[in-house]
Amino acid sequence: MSQLEGKRVLVTGAGQGMGHAIALGMAAAGAEAIVVTDVNEANGRSIAEAVQAIGPKATFIKADLRSGDEIKALVDGAVSFMGGLDCVVNNAGVIDSQLIDDATIEGLDEATWDLVMDVNLKAIWLMTKYAAPHLRASGRGATIVNSASVSGINGTKAGVAYGASKAGVIQFTKSSALFLAPDVRVNCYLPGAIETPMALGHIAASSDPEDTVRRMTGAHLLPRMGEPSEVSDLVCFLASDQSSFITGVAIPIDGGMLAWRGLRN
Repeated sequence: MSQLEGKRVLVTGAGQGMGHAIALGMAAAGAEAIVVTDVNEANGRSIAEAVQAIGPKATFIKADLRSGDEIKALVDGAVSFMGGLDCVVNNAGVIDSQLIDDATIEGLDEATWDLVMDVNLKAIWLMTKYAAPHLRASGRGATIVNSASVSGINGTKAGVAYGASKAGVIQFTKSSALFLAPDVRVNCYLPGAIETPMALGHIAASSDPEDTVRRMTGAHLLPRMGEPSEVSDLVCFLASDQSSFITGVAIPIDGGMLAWRGLRN
């Protein structure tokens, strides 16, 4: 039996980076059907086609994750298309350092703060709210897998709102696991520096890209950036019945970053 055989999955932020790898990984792991959404419609439709080419039934549904009405319509559309819902992967996210030039505490404006919180945290609450009844009715080992970050544990000078939102995701994951048990398992993953367009954009937007790379990867015990496919492997595990006794946890996938308090020379 394939790892995700019979699973009907909704993946947000699937157009690039980790979400792209997750959607493809779930297809390869045998998911029955996958619905993807992304802010970039062209990318979203492209990944839906790539998923379908691997085997699962797949489609793209456009949604603005800042809107509760659109999130509800996304969930309802996914359930209608797939005939049910077994797993939600809340992967979509934005970082303030890519939205404004000065992402410090003093430089951050309210509109940017609100945008980051809406996409990274509020959308996860709304997705959970509207998906919960369908997941409870799944009967196929329902799960929610949320994207947090090591920045939700450690402080960061770049991406103040991002770090605060990801800390919120960690706490919300634990509370969701409590409220939805035993019907739905809820976990989150905490990436370190992963080689995604968002991470590369964050580096490019910094005043000293070389120093930014040093800070992002210098705390990794494994001296490199992670690959999106490595994150996908973890998400597929958390979405599968192989992790059937795991819920309410925040799992780092960070090359050892949170294991110590130093920087490699």
